[in-house]
Amino acid sequence: MARSSPRGYLAIVLHAHLPFVRHPEHRAYLEERWLYEAVTECYLPLLLRFRRLRADGVAFRLTMSLTPPLVAMLRDDLLKTRTIEHLMALEELARAEMHRRPGPHERYLAGLYLGRFSELHALWDEIHGDIVGAFAELQREGFLEILTCAATHGYLPLLTGHPEALRAQIAVAVQHHREHFGVAPRGIWLPECAYEPGLEEVLADHGLRFFVVDTHGIEHGSTVPRWGVYAPVYCPNGVAAFGRDPESSRQVWSSQSGYPGDLWYRDFYRDVGFDIPVAELGRAAHPDGIRVATGIKYHRITEQGNYKEWYQPPVALERAAEHAGNFMVNRQLQVRWLAEALDRPPVVVAPYDAELYGHWWYEGPDFLELLFRKLHFDQDDVEPITLVEYLRRHPVNQVVVPSRSSWGAGGYSYVWLEGANAWVYRHLHLAAEDMTRLARAHPRPGDLERRALNQAARELLLAQSSDWTFIMMTRTSVEFAVKRVKTHLARFRRLVHGLDHCETDAAWLADLEHRDNIFPNIDYRVYG
Repeated sequence: MARSSPRGYLAIVLHAHLPFVRHPEHRAYLEERWLYEAVTECYLPLLLRFRRLRADGVAFRLTMSLTPPLVAMLRDDLLKTRTIEHLMALEELARAEMHRRPGPHERYLAGLYLGRFSELHALWDEIHGDIVGAFAELQREGFLEILTCAATHGYLPLLTGHPEALRAQIAVAVQHHREHFGVAPRGIWLPECAYEPGLEEVLADHGLRFFVVDTHGIEHGSTVPRWGVYAPVYCPNGVAAFGRDPESSRQVWSSQSGYPGDLWYRDFYRDVGFDIPVAELGRAAHPDGIRVATGIKYHRITEQGNYKEWYQPPVALERAAEHAGNFMVNRQLQVRWLAEALDRPPVVVAPYDAELYGHWWYEGPDFLELLFRKLHFDQDDVEPITLVEYLRRHPVNQVVVPSRSSWGAGGYSYVWLEGANAWVYRHLHLAAEDMTRLARAHPRPGDLERRALNQAARELLLAQSSDWTFIMMTRTSVEFAVKRVKTHLARFRRLVHGLDHCETDAAWLADLEHRDNIFPNIDYRVYG
């Protein structure tokens, strides 16, 4: 349907992020599967839908962050090889399942999985395994606005006590984004949507024009926001802040009423990786005999409990269409009501973790595709828009300093600073002080010194990832998260000792550069 003047806008924001996990020394490191699963269940399925929308002339618009660790892993040759091997193993498993499953419905589902994996494999081949490049192409064509994030997703409000560490997280991220996308980022996704007054000064220094905060970050700001979260506000230095709309978030995120919990959708937890003998999993099995999810799942959510009904894909797709329609109608009603009060078309900002769409919510990519089709063909009240485009169309906005906030439980920093993880920060702060000292003490280092200084910067950044403290708090892979923090800090300490005593081990450094190879063009002087 042709649009002349929409009543309001919908700005969907997908935050795509994984912590940097790369282990060339291990043939099948368990946590590397986070990447393989995200690629096969989320990033490729989303890319497939976006390209299909483009081919059909649907004017979809979406803002998406691709964090530096994720981009680095998606473009790493070793991890790309392991990712396609994972996808090929799933094809083999689905083909075997088609022949050995006793029931016709199970064989039908196995055939659907085989078709899906083959389609994703064909897309991988078409884009030559360059997922980052495929998303960048959509940005060049105007469909996506790709945001950066902090270099290693460090929780920024807890780094503000060390300005050099804070600036390094932003400066390294901006440089990395420019290297991979060919343009400087215009906006940033603050890790965990966490903001503290003053952060906008660092963002402005690096050319970043806007960020997103949770609802209360705007509502509890220095001045009562005249238009709530339905128009951006400017910090005093001109950097814009967009606030999350609670209503659209609740419709998707709520564990009680959110769409992903519908009983006809595919159940996430029941997986053939845990249901059949390990010997029958073939190459999809973990070589150490550890039970792992494969992504082949035959059951729908049904009700709480162990009993699950068979998954019915046509019914699930109908439910996705109904939910897309419901979401659209609610946005229509919302913007019609808001438009009566605002002096401009309101913008409904709806941010989500990208991995929700496809990994946790199997039908999520279908929901997004159907939603954009309905917005394009079935109505003219709501227009999808990117955040930067909204600023371009409506450049005059109220000045407000947002309040300290995050989108974590409790709305502030509790998740990343509580009993199980608070110990991390004293070590990160001391390391930041040492990194700053070293950067200032070595203005003109020799080649080995320079490499050691750059690697020290990498190790500190990797230790600062908010993922490790989040995992410690949620009690999921605690041993792994603790090990990652301690390992990066131990490597950092050995590098510092070598630099302070002119004892850098060149062979050990070379091995470390190979293992933790993120940010190959980093310049340690960013800490000076």
